[in-house]
This record gives sequence, C-alpha cells and structure tokens, in this order.
Amino acid sequence: MTDVQYISLPHWPSAYQASGASATLKLLNEDFIVTELPLQLPSGAGEHVWVDVEKNGANTAFVAQQLAAAAGVEERDVGYAGLKDRYAITRQWFSVYLPKGETPDLTQLQHPEFKVLSQSRHVKKLRPGDLQGNRFRIVLRDVSGDRGAVEANLNAIASQGVPNYFGAQRFGFEGGNVEQGRAMLAREIRVRNPKKKGIYLSAVRSFVFNEVLALRIRQGLWGKTLPGDVMNETGRPTGPLWGRGRVSTSDEAQALENGVAERHAVLCDGMEHAGLEQERRALVASPADLSWEWPQADQLVLMFSLPAGNYATAVLNEILRTTEPDRHAENEPVAVD
Repeated sequence: MTDVQYISLPHWPSAYQASGASATLKLLNEDFIVTELPLQLPSGAGEHVWVDVEKNGANTAFVAQQLAAAAGVEERDVGYAGLKDRYAITRQWFSVYLPKGETPDLTQLQHPEFKVLSQSRHVKKLRPGDLQGNRFRIVLRDVSGDRGAVEANLNAIASQGVPNYFGAQRFGFEGGNVEQGRAMLAREIRVRNPKKKGIYLSAVRSFVFNEVLALRIRQGLWGKTLPGDVMNETGRPTGPLWGRGRVSTSDEAQALENGVAERHAVLCDGMEHAGLEQERRALVASPADLSWEWPQADQLVLMFSLPAGNYATAVLNEILRTTEPDRHAENEPVAVD
C-alpha cells in the first residue's frame, strides 16, 4: 500500500498479558529520576570543559543554552549525549568548547531549575549517543489493580525483557512527526531545516521498526527466533532500521520484514532515497538490575538501567497503564534516549 496515512500512532501490542492495573506517572519531578551512565569521564585536560549537571524541571536544550551564555560561546559549542525528560530530576554531562583563555567556574552558575555539580577538562566534545545508558528510579503513585498480576509481569520482564519499542516521544506530539515525515518523503512538503528533517527521518524509521516488532508479537513470536533472523552480540534477534541496501535477514524473517516494507512503501522507499543505510536494532530490551518495592499499598518504586537508545516507557507499558499530568508543550524538544 502506498496511500497509507499516518494521522495517529497505532496500538502496538504488548508481550505479556495486561495486568489491568493503573498508576500515575511523574506526579512530581522527583518521581522520575534519571542518571546518565557515561562512556567515559573527563581526563582533566583538553580543549573542552565537561560539566556534570543535575536539572529539575528544565529541558536539556535549555540548559545547553544557559551554559553557552555563561561561558560566552555559541550554542553549537555545547555538546551532550542525549535529551533528557523535562518533568524529572535528571543528571547528565555537557561539554563546552573553551580551547583558550581563562576557564570560567560554571559551578557558580545559579538557576532554580538546574545546578552544575562539577567540571573538568577533556579532549573531546560530547556528541549524541556518547553514553552507555541511563539508570532510572521511578515512583508510580495511586496504583490500583491486581498486585499479583503486576508482580507476575515484573518477574517476566526480569527474566525475558520487554519489546524494544521506540517510545511515543520519538514520534512527536500525538505521533505527528510520522505523517510529517511521510509528506516530506513523498515530496508533498519541503523541509529545509536539517534538524527538523533529521527528526522526521528518525520518526519514520522508528515507526517501521515498531511495525516489524509488533507484527512478530501478533504472530506469537515474542521470545522466539525465526529462520533467517540476524542475531546481535547477545544472541537475540534484531529488527531493521530501514535504509539503502538489501535487508540482511533471509528466509522467513526476510519475508516478514519485506511485507512490512511493502505496506509502508512510501516510508521505506523514501528513506532509501534520503541516503539512510540499513542498520539493525535489538528486538528485546533487557533492563539491568531491575528491582522494585511497595513503600505503600498504592505506591510502586522501580529501579533499573537501560542501554542507550532504549526507552523506560517500553518497560512501564508491560507492567501497568500509566497516566501523566496534562502539561504538554507542543514545541517542547522530545527526549530521545
């Protein structure tokens, strides 16, 4: 089909039976604590000043702007490994390019929504993806439903992982970036802004991956391999991040992926013409060091780590249904890691 419209996101299936439970997520910023796990720590010497920042109610791009202003540099001279949630308490590294002159003491920067905990020099700029992953501590409030069913799903996740879906934030407000991407690839609209073009390409690529994963789950293939699957270094099957070149799967796995590509031909053909190369992504996300506790009968606290590019929402969606306070800002940069 080449005339598919992407007005809203589909309901992608879960791997486990729904617990029927529900809870409130991010009632308070301190209910969602994220600590970035860096690939490396600053060496103490180099042209870049790395700063360790804790933010509370600020988005990553805003903090980068404030650091640039305080250091007297352009915004492009500030780097970070990934965008973090605004309505949370998050800790992450930023780099500021300051090759010459006196080094400003950025720990003296005062702002109600963030603080610089420390700074040190390093030889390289932080770029998107320069992280091992993230550690989460999530408080779910007003939990209602079958506690036994919630515990059963938590135990299943601990042993088998969760579908490695891209989170809803990848697709923009109400999934609108997928339709914008389709229109861009179909040449119905022209997108001149490189950053916006990249966001739209990322959205459509992630959408096709989620469609492949969803089809496998619908066909009863969760936790199973297909003949022709491409396995990752942990021995688990992968799915396509679409682009130019032949898919690396074969046999039944290739047939399934090509079937999804035919349904979304405008997206897949467009991504090939846009110059994206074929890549692979794990179909299973495995939360590390998953633990949980019930401080109160209606309160559940989760703690776990995920590799870079995996989404905490993929874990939450397999446990219970969550709702958040309505505080959406349409122009808010989306958290992508």
